[in-house]
This record gives sequence, C-alpha cells and structure tokens, in this order.
Amino acid sequence: MKIAFLLLILLNHPLFAQEELPVGSYPPAIEFKYFPNTMYAFVWRNWNLVEPSIMAKTIGCQVKDINEIAASMGLPNGVLIPENYKKQMFITVIRRNWHLLPYDQLLELTGMSKNELAVSLRDDDFLFIKLGGLKPKCPRLSFTTPTEKDKQRAKEIKQLVGIYFKKALKKPEKPRLGFIEELSTIPNKPKIQSLIDSNKKGLRFIYSYFGVFGDPLIDTAINPYPDGLLARLAAQGINGVWMHVVLNQLAPGGTDFPEFGAGHNQRIANLRKTVERAKKYGIQVYLYLNEPRSMPASFFENRSAMAGAREGDLTALCTSNKTVTDWMTNSLCYVFKQVPDLGGVFTITASENLTNCASHGNQQSCPRCSKLSYSAVIADVNKAIEVGVHKGNPDAKVIVWDWGWHDSDAFDIISKLPKSVWFMSVSEWKKPFERGGVKTTVGEYSISVIGPGNHAKSHWEFAKKAGLKTVAKVQINNTWELSAVPWLPVPDLVAEHTSNLAKENIDGMMLSWSLGGYPSPNLEIAYAFAQQPNANTETILNNLALKRYGDKAVPYVRRAWTSFSKAFRQFPFSANVIYRSPLQYGPANLLFAKSTNYTATMVGFPYDDLNGWLAPYPKAVFVEQFDKLVKGWKEGLGMFNQAVKYASTGNKRKAEGDAEIAQAAYIHFASVSNQAHFIICRDKLLAGNIPESERSALRKEINVLLMDEISLARTLFEITRNNPLIGFEASNQYYYVAQDLIEKVIDCEYVRVELSEK
Repeated sequence: MKIAFLLLILLNHPLFAQEELPVGSYPPAIEFKYFPNTMYAFVWRNWNLVEPSIMAKTIGCQVKDINEIAASMGLPNGVLIPENYKKQMFITVIRRNWHLLPYDQLLELTGMSKNELAVSLRDDDFLFIKLGGLKPKCPRLSFTTPTEKDKQRAKEIKQLVGIYFKKALKKPEKPRLGFIEELSTIPNKPKIQSLIDSNKKGLRFIYSYFGVFGDPLIDTAINPYPDGLLARLAAQGINGVWMHVVLNQLAPGGTDFPEFGAGHNQRIANLRKTVERAKKYGIQVYLYLNEPRSMPASFFENRSAMAGAREGDLTALCTSNKTVTDWMTNSLCYVFKQVPDLGGVFTITASENLTNCASHGNQQSCPRCSKLSYSAVIADVNKAIEVGVHKGNPDAKVIVWDWGWHDSDAFDIISKLPKSVWFMSVSEWKKPFERGGVKTTVGEYSISVIGPGNHAKSHWEFAKKAGLKTVAKVQINNTWELSAVPWLPVPDLVAEHTSNLAKENIDGMMLSWSLGGYPSPNLEIAYAFAQQPNANTETILNNLALKRYGDKAVPYVRRAWTSFSKAFRQFPFSANVIYRSPLQYGPANLLFAKSTNYTATMVGFPYDDLNGWLAPYPKAVFVEQFDKLVKGWKEGLGMFNQAVKYASTGNKRKAEGDAEIAQAAYIHFASVSNQAHFIICRDKLLAGNIPESERSALRKEINVLLMDEISLARTLFEITRNNPLIGFEASNQYYYVAQDLIEKVIDCEYVRVELSEK
C-alpha cells in the first residue's frame, strides 16, 4: 500500500472541466466538547496559521472578535502570517478544519477556488483518501456573541494553559518552515570541485526534504532545490535529485494532441535552470515518470482508437496505439534535447494512478491490449520511454522500477526491457520477519526490517543476467514507521542495510520517496559503503560520531545509536500500523471519552480506531511491542544526553538538535502505546457489567495514562516550538503545530472528568 507521489495537474488546463467537491458518506462531524463551542475551536485551530481578518470574514465577524476569543483562551500573541504558509501549509489548514467547516467556508478560509480544492483533494497525494474518503457534515459556522457559559469555559481553558504552559510560552517560537531558509543558505563555502570528484562513483539520488506539490516548474516561488540544500546533499555523497513531471505539460503535443504543452516553454526554461544549478554541485536531476496519464471521456470523442482501459471517469491512453507511444517518445526526445544535462528518468508503470491499460491489471478491457500479455504492455511502455530519452540524450539513464508489477510476470517483463535501461527494486520488500510471535512480511519501505530480501535479490540477479544495471530503492532517513522527524537516529540499522547492499554489487541507490530527503548523517553511511563496499561497520560509525560530535562524545553516541537501533527492531511493522495508527501525530492525536465510530485513515486521522491500527497484531502484542520499543529507546536517550554534555564546542548545537529529534521520536512511540492502552481501558469501562472494584482500577489506570499523555504533550510542545523540523513531512505538510499539543492537554483534562463519572 504505497502513497504515490502525484503532481497536481495544472488547474486551469483545458483538458479538465470544473471539478465537484467529494463528500462520500457524509457523516456528522465530531464535536470537540472541551471547547465552549465550534466557534472557539475554529479560532483555536487557525490561530497563527490564518490571518485573523480571513478568519473573521469566514465566520462573519470583526477581527477584534477573533482576537478577543483567542485571548480569552490563553492563546499566545498573534503573529504576522508568512506568505509561504499559503503554499506549504494549506493541507495542514484543511485537515484541522475538516470537522469544523463546510466546503464553502473551507474555500473562504484557504482562499482556494472550488476547482483548486477539488483537484487538490484528488491529486495531492490522495489527500481525500487521507482525510477518510468522506467529508464530515458540518453546519455553516457563524459568529455568535459568547454567552456567560462560553466565557466561563474559555476562562477554564486559559487557566489550564497557564498551569501547564506558562513558562514554556515565555520562550519565543521559531517560525514553522523556518528550516527552509536555513537549508537554502550555502554552508561554509564547500569545496565544490572536491565534492564533484568524490561523488562520481555510483548513483545515489534523493528527493527534496521540502519539495512541494503543485507545479514547481511553473510556480517557482518555492524552490525545492536551493543551492544550500544541493551543497549539503553533495557533501553527504548525493549525486542525483529527482522531480515529478507530467509529460503532457512538459512538451508540445503536435497535431495529434494540440491540447498538450500549455506553458511548456516556461517549464523547460525553469527545469534547465534547476539542472544547471545542480550541476555546479556534481548533482544530476532525474524525472519521475508515471505515464501516459489517463484522460476524461471528453478527450476521446474523436480519438476512440486511443481509448484503453477505463476506471470511473478516467480512461487510459492506450499504449498499443502507435500515435500514443510516438507522442511519448517524441515528447521525451524534445525534453532531453532542450535540457541536455538532465540525468535521466525513473518510471513507475503500475502505480495506484491509472496510466497504461495494464497498470491496474485490467488490460483485458482494452480491445487492443487484451491481445497482448501483461508483461508485453508494461515492457512496451518502458521501451517507448527509453527510445525517447536516448534519442534526446544517449547518455541519460532510464531506470525502470518494478513497483506494483505482478510478481509472476516480473522476470518476463525484465527479459523484454531494452539492455540500456537500469532496473530498480525496493530492497526490503516482501522480506519475512517476526515481531512478538507474529510472522509477516514487509509490505512497503522499512528501516526496522533490514534488507535486502529475496524478492529484490532475485529480481536484481535476473536483471544482471539480462545485461541491465541495478538500483536499490531504500529509505535511509525515515519511513512511514515515523515520518514526523527528519531522520531516525538508528545508524546501526542503516549501516547493516547499506553494508548488505554493497555486497550485492548493485550500481546505485534511490534513497527516498517523498519523505526522507533531509541531509542527515544517515546519508553519509550509505555513501561510505558505496565508496568502500568492504569497510568495517564499526569504523564507519565511529568516524561518523567523531566527525559529528567530537572525540569525547563518541562512546556515548555509539551506545545511544546502538540502543535506538536495537529498540527499533521491535517495531510492529505492517501497513495498518504505519499508515493508520497515531505514529505520525503522537500525542497530538486526540483522545475521546467514548468511541467516535470513525475509521482511521491513511496518515490523515488515526481517530480512536484501535482495531484499524494494529492488524495483523493482536492488541496485547501491539502494545507489548511498542512498550519494548519505548523502553529501549529511553535507554538510548540517557546515553545521548551524555553525548550532548561531552560534545565538542563547535558541535554542541548540532548535538542538541539531534537530541531533540531523538526525544521527539521517543514521544511519538510512547504516545502510541499510551493511546492503545487508553482505548482498551476506556472500552472496558464503558462496556458495563463489571464489578465496581474493577471499574475503580480502570479509572485509576486511565488517569495515569492521561497524565502521561499530558507530560508527553508538554515536552513535545517545547521541542516543537524550538525545532520547526518536528511534525513536518513534505507531502502532508505539518501533521501538527505547537498549539495542537496544548489542545491535547485540554482534551485529556476533559476526558479525565468525563470518565471519572463512569
């Protein structure tokens, strides 16, 4: 179950008609009863993310009304909202208002048109699916004069804010997204030629840590690859970066497809600039191709011979039609001639996105592709891409990824590929492992399960025999096991994996998907083994610790890293756990005094759907594994705090920042355990028909859990305010901001009172 990285289609493109806003089953929204009413929740959730003037306009009041409500609850002073929030925080704003506002007011609040929101919900990495595939039913929210009861509850909230956060709120908060400016600044004038020379061997490419969705080759306001980031990545052995493109936006369509290519000259010019800047650091740019894109039915009114497999309102452009494959080939030839220094492309030909007729295994519904085998259709798409790229630039790389292919057809597809392509497979995919007595396999990217597995090894071996070069797809910094921190301090696991890969004699590594692009020390480990395949693991890790923290800190750092790595091997990996549990939100995920009856969504809303979080693990095993992880990680924190104490003067600040990341990870893991424990106890308490002695014991246990969640939220609040990296992931923007952790404390106090009476 992979979250595909899909570029936002140009919103005003003539190919696409006005979109409708999806509603799904449209259940009643959740009420957040610890606030006086929804109006107060609205002000709280949007404070310092949306201008008060926009908030006031949305609910029909004056700015002073918004400010007074905020002050009455003890929210910090208002700040000027940075302009980049509109582009890199809109998903965060949509998510936090999903249960508060109907669509028309969401449009007012975000400043989006109906069409923009509809396309974003559809194409911004399956945003509507992340939000649950439904829009909660929210009555229109209008300002009402606060009653005395409202004011009293607001006063109580303010008192809680004072009790728990008065001291922390006195410290200034670093602005969200502030790391972009820092990462954009070139560090210490790096020796560029030295970087270029040392990075020539092998292929190591990665995605931007803060790459935005949308159309960055048209909208250049936010640059995904500023010089500072390129310099930092080059210093850690990176020699390639990738961008997603939509082919019908990047090249003219000619007489066959006159609709294609709107704005392509500007995109090509901006792509050329990015490629030229990256080249200065010895880095090449690669394009991610997920082609050909499916089209609405209207596109095929005079092109019935090109219409392939159909799903819903979209129809595949059939690649058994020569006009289609000629367009793909000619378009790519055009791109690579216009931008001759492009490094190449990588392809996914069987993603969640409907592209070729076999992309979802439904080629039998196409009158042309039904006459071909699955493997022939997939191979032919890649052939058309390869011909176009190499016609434009014979030296460019064409990397073919087996993601989503039918296993039974993989070898046949590989055998049909041109000998000039490189073949890529996820290193640890389908590797069997056991956690807490439960045997399963890796269903996606994992750091806790060390690759490579037999699935990848057999595919690489077959590809090598077919004369192809090979690439391993790995996640070096983080995965959906925890993406709310920029990198996980588990270098022992990273070293073991990359050492294993060095022995496989592969030709390159793709080091991240849309998450995992931060220039962390983990990247240096991958680079070290790429340069010295037979290097000693201890030597590499000791040298890294010495370089990053200084000699006196090395023994403490190494013990901390080993503790973190050993603990992380206990992670109960599964698709449900990584995508649906509260891993990415930690204590920012709310607790409820009774079941919400909402189903957990894919990295969107965990809710209180414990049964949706844990498969295939029984509840007891799920909790036990997180408890083991938390215990081991806590031991590592003790050692790392000692490392900070002994870090050299020039490395002290870096050590403190790394300690914050390690502690934030601990808090997330500990909170998942707490929340699971809480739901089990709550449901027992509410089930009834149990002795009063047992009810009393459950109330006490719940109280302990709630107080621990409060403690975790308070600690994470301070870390988050001081470190804007925490809680951020490019495709989801901010999972939470600091005031969400205050809200969690208010929530816990409310739930404690509610359940004390049960």
